[in-house]
Amino acid sequence: MNFDFSDEQRSLQQELRTYLTAASPLVRSRKVLEGATGIDSELWTEMAGLGWLGIAIPERFGGSGLGVLELALAAEEVGRALSPIPFGSSVCAVAEAIVRHGTEAQQERWLPGLANGAEIGVLALAERPGPFSPVELTTKMAGGRLDGSKIAVADGGVATFAIVACQQSVTGCLALVALDQPNVEREASRSIDPSRSVSTLVFRDAVAESFGDEASLDALMLSAATLQAFEQIGGADVVFALTREYMDLRQAFDRPISSYQALKHRMADLYATLEVARSNAYYAAWALSAGSQELADAACCARIAASQAFQLATVEAIQLHGGIGFTWESDCHLFYRRAKWLAASLGAPDEWRERLVSELDAELR
Repeated sequence: MNFDFSDEQRSLQQELRTYLTAASPLVRSRKVLEGATGIDSELWTEMAGLGWLGIAIPERFGGSGLGVLELALAAEEVGRALSPIPFGSSVCAVAEAIVRHGTEAQQERWLPGLANGAEIGVLALAERPGPFSPVELTTKMAGGRLDGSKIAVADGGVATFAIVACQQSVTGCLALVALDQPNVEREASRSIDPSRSVSTLVFRDAVAESFGDEASLDALMLSAATLQAFEQIGGADVVFALTREYMDLRQAFDRPISSYQALKHRMADLYATLEVARSNAYYAAWALSAGSQELADAACCARIAASQAFQLATVEAIQLHGGIGFTWESDCHLFYRRAKWLAASLGAPDEWRERLVSELDAELR
């Protein structure tokens, strides 16, 4: 069984890499981080015009009609470029969820705007610090109206609508809510990575509509975790390369520091961690694309391994860059911020470890 990508898919990935290398250098991410916008609107518009935002949206809704594998590779390239855009939230999570779980009317309403960049969708899940628990939700929907609040909504400051986890009657459900209505309040929150906005959303009798069924939330989380793993791997891959390049240039006692055995071991360990994450992500992408029953296990493994790889890569980058790695002028902290931000945005890796243990335990019984 081959879990690698085809030549056509690799060609598409290379095309996006070439574009983002030129259009989205790290200086653009730093500019957004030091500002207060939470998005590079110009880059977002450019990518929409080139068709990248609708890569996995059916052609009848203005998209390119490609699949989840192509979307995964696009997410990896956005992660490599550290692009300050809500690609993960709007394209990988929300658009994919509407394609898979939305009604025909919901697809007609939202997908064209998602494809052309006019609409930005986000997930609104957590209500308090700690593990996310669908059975403990206090946000409620009744009669097409939503009441409650959500914290730490990734890209919430630039979104136009949200998929909200809530309770309806006695069961968990999802709701689609436009954020431009007066019954929705939005407050910016501080974040470790200001190049991507985080907000608190408050709903007071807000107009909402049901989305999907009880199983849709779980399916949405597994899909989002799989695709975000590629964004994390992209970031880990480029920061690994930047660290190796610096080690080849940095001299100590008339030798490049990359020649010292102790540092070689650290880079070898990091490389192995990254390749394990990549393998897990590839398997999860296959499971998602094929609709495999193994998706739950595969997505958990991909989420855990990718979070570990990206965070380890950024910590090692700071340390191996020496004194300069801790400075604001160095790019190391840009990757460190994004690694921490992504590791928390869909629930901490420890939560996914708990789920993986539960899944494996259930399979053994």
